Order: sequence, then C-alpha cells, then structure tokens
Amino acid sequence: MLLLCSLNAPDHARLGAMTFVHRFGSALNVHIHFHCCVIDGVFSAEGEALRFHPAIVTREVVAKVQAEVRERVLRLFKRRALLSPEAVNAMREWGHEGGFSLNADITVAAWDRVGLERLLCYCTRPIFASKRLHWIEKDQRLVYHLPKPRPDGQTVLYLTPLAFLDKLAVLIPPPRKHRHRYHGVLAPNAPLCQAVTAYAGLPLGDEAVLADQAPVTHEDRSEAGAKMPFYAVSLWAMLIARIYEVLPLVCPQCGGELKIVAFLTETVPIQRILIHIGEPATPPRIDPARAPPDWPNADIDKTAPNESETAEPIPEFEFDQTMSW
Repeated sequence: MLLLCSLNAPDHARLGAMTFVHRFGSALNVHIHFHCCVIDGVFSAEGEALRFHPAIVTREVVAKVQAEVRERVLRLFKRRALLSPEAVNAMREWGHEGGFSLNADITVAAWDRVGLERLLCYCTRPIFASKRLHWIEKDQRLVYHLPKPRPDGQTVLYLTPLAFLDKLAVLIPPPRKHRHRYHGVLAPNAPLCQAVTAYAGLPLGDEAVLADQAPVTHEDRSEAGAKMPFYAVSLWAMLIARIYEVLPLVCPQCGGELKIVAFLTETVPIQRILIHIGEPATPPRIDPARAPPDWPNADIDKTAPNESETAEPIPEFEFDQTMSW
C-alpha cells in the first residue's frame, strides 16, 4: 500500500508502481524486502484525455505509510495465524517502528533516462555478483568479497563449493511466484496502461489522448499502415538482433525491410523450405542428461564411455550470424 498526496486529484485517480521482491541480502543471507519504483503522481481519465497529477511526498507522508504498512501486516499475520496475538502486541511496542522501515530518498527526474536505467538495474540485480566470487583453492575453497562490512566487521566469506550451493538454494524463489509485480496503471490489463505508456516523454502539463480499448476489427487492420505500431510487437526482433547479432527484419541481400507474411508451424512446409535453402531439415542430436557426479568414496564405473565418444559431432554446416551496421 502506498499513499501519495496530490493536489486536485480526483478520487478515481490511480497510481503506477513496480515492485521487485528480493529474498537476499548483500552477504548471501536471507533478507526478504521489497524495492518499489513508484511514479510520483497519479493518473486520471477525464473524458478522452489522460491527466497526470504530481504528488507531494513529505517525510510525514512517508512516516504515515510506514506506520500503516506495519499495522496492516501485523493484522494480516495475526489473522492467518502466522503470529500469535501476544507476539503482535509485543511487536507493536518495539522501538525503531517495530522492525519495519521505509526509505523514499531516491528520486529520478523525468528526463534522467540513464538514472532510471541504473535504478532498475539495481532493483533487478541477481542474488550475487560473479565478479566478487573467486577461487582460493581450485575446486576446494571459495571467497566472496562483500560490498560492505557486516556488523561484526567481516568483509569476506570463505566457503566450500557445497556451502556456497547451500546458501544459494535457500535464496531460490518459490515456484510460480513472480519476483516483479506491476500495480495500478502499469498493470498489464489496466485500462489506462497503453495511454500511460504513450504519455512518457510529454511535459507534465500536457494531456495525452486515451487509446481506444475496443477490439481490433477487419477495417482497423486495413488502416494499420497509417497508425504507429505498438512497440511490443517488435520486441522479438530486438531480442534476436541482440543475441544473434542478426537483424531479422532486414534483407541480407539488398538491405531492404522485410515484412512478415505468415508464421509456419507445420513440419512438412518448414522442412521443404530448409532443404530448398540448403539448411539441414532435422535438428542436431542432443546428448541425454548426465547422472550426478560420484560422491566421495563411491565406486567409480570404469566402463563408463569416454566423453569424447558421446560428444555431439561438429556440424557440417555453419550459420552466418554476422551483421553489417
């Protein structure tokens, strides 16, 4: 729950936020907390226009949100029997706001796209940084350099490979639980989501026209060439260009723009096309999954085949993945 004070904002105005669920701390420890990127204002639909109402965030507002979150979380834990009534009453009397803290000191200006990217990269960071992990003794001992000293002054962690895996196993998120949550107008099915996306880059005082949310008809498709396409339609092409360094919508012969005619999903037409262009029509053979490594003092199977004999052969063809800018 987030409270934003905005002047002259109607009751139906909605905020927009993204929440990143972190289950880890900087020392490979369990530390469940949230990083929330909240738009400093609310959006309202007035007729056919979208208006943005800037928020006024003060220390008093942040303190009120912190106290309200603490009270609602304690009531929820009590209702679900996660905490006893005695524990809830005791936590209400704790100092330092009962163990709940809220920091809202980081702000990013609307024009600071580099700062916004840096903030989002920090919120989506992985469990640990590989550049801080090194071998002391190969396959025997690891050292992990902490980004900041712990309360006891410790700056590094010395771990065996199994101890390192044990720490990572505890930090793995539960299955089918999203680590990124979208709220308000940024939710995928929010009625104002497309209009808010189109609002990006406009001055704060301007109004954006609400996009039509009606289903697309055959007549609308005929006029699609005159409309600006939605940016998510071409995301797959951007991902392919970034991974394989090939622009899938640019002809490699003349450099002209390619247009999607159809998506083929049937096996026979796909094989005919691959054979016609000189590519293999069958996928390469994949080795079966390997068994876990032998534990210490376990009997070693001397009859196991050589890894080089079961390795996948080098294909006789080569894909051209280069590109010219």
